Amino acid sequence: MHSKALVDACATLLAQVLTFEHPADAVVARHFREQRQLGPRERATLADVTYAVLRRKLLLEQLARSGSGPRERRLAILGLAAVQDEQARAADPAATRGPRDFLNSALNDTERQWLAQCDAVRAEDLLAPHRYNLPEWLATALREQLGDEAQFGALAEALLQPAPLDLRVNVMKSKRDQALKELAQAAIKTEATPYSPWGLRVAGKPALARVPAFASGAVEIQDEGSQLLALLLDAKRGEMVADFCAGAGGKTLAIGATMRGTGRLYAFDVSAHRLEGLKPRLARSGLSNVHPVAIAHERDERIKRLAGKMDRVLVDAPCSGLGTLRRSPHLKWRVKPQAIAELAALQASILASSARLVKPGGRLVYATCSLLAEENEAVAEAFSAAQRDFEPVPVAGLLAQLKVEGADQLTSGGADGGQFLRLWPHRHQTDGFFAAVWQRR
Repeated sequence: MHSKALVDACATLLAQVLTFEHPADAVVARHFREQRQLGPRERATLADVTYAVLRRKLLLEQLARSGSGPRERRLAILGLAAVQDEQARAADPAATRGPRDFLNSALNDTERQWLAQCDAVRAEDLLAPHRYNLPEWLATALREQLGDEAQFGALAEALLQPAPLDLRVNVMKSKRDQALKELAQAAIKTEATPYSPWGLRVAGKPALARVPAFASGAVEIQDEGSQLLALLLDAKRGEMVADFCAGAGGKTLAIGATMRGTGRLYAFDVSAHRLEGLKPRLARSGLSNVHPVAIAHERDERIKRLAGKMDRVLVDAPCSGLGTLRRSPHLKWRVKPQAIAELAALQASILASSARLVKPGGRLVYATCSLLAEENEAVAEAFSAAQRDFEPVPVAGLLAQLKVEGADQLTSGGADGGQFLRLWPHRHQTDGFFAAVWQRR
């Protein structure tokens, strides 16, 4: 596609995404279905530019004010420049700016001069909102929670970067060293993740669909932090286990593999559509112990019939998703502060209902992919206070028992003695995750 046409195509897509009527990934996917003439490279560039603009929305909107022409075109130009810069830094960490020949060929003289002026703006001269690119309410909450301006700045910077691509090795079909070699044979460079014993981190963004290790189910796409949640559950062979709010089943498949395909693993979700996404992944996995079940709500009769029968229950609660901003930057502009209290109430209700499934001596794990204490520590502490038959289990000790390297770096630490799992993008290079663990007396 010619450079001028590509900039126009980016502007068209941004005009649809920036209404924030729907999640960005859904808008992008729909646009690609409607524009079937787009090739793989054009699609990749359109998606990259869209997400670059969403990550740096406040800064790019500020810079766009000094330009002329349609707003979406100005943002598309700045987004494409940002993508080229990221690609240049990926190839050479010492690089500060990508080649602009392709982009410049799409611009008129006025636009080229304006872009050069934007490039000359120094980071140290920016106002805080334009450096951090977070809504004020979220920046305030995270700054207070971290209690350190340097830590907050590091987190904000991490959230502006694309997330790495992590894989989980399916222990039913392969071992990590073996999978690493198989991927290398397919010209895909990976390295072992530092914490998960099943994880591989991929260099770049290669297409995996036709790679033999992926097609056979030997590896699955899953963030390292998500893998650690399944590890914490520590499901054993032959047990009765439930994954509450299973969605498309990434953690379900990891749990099923730790059970070596034995026992019975229920994947509950209120969305039958989301559970449909589990089916092709389940077929690749080689698991026969997974039972997807669509439920009406957390008090569904099918849940009540299983009360007190589960050895282990994972409550992967619906949440704001603010720990996934590297992948889903639209969330910081779509999630509103008043929604957090509503989510916390829902999380508490789901946790209390799912806890009834756990039998005496069984394990309960509550998890979110949120960064906010209101959805995490506050929900867990309220549950502990209300449910005296559930004994909190410090995550630090569990991780040590599981022989996770650097386990002491993965917990909340401080006065609670490592009670909770707390993963941060700027500290652990994972998505932001939280987990609390209890054992039923």
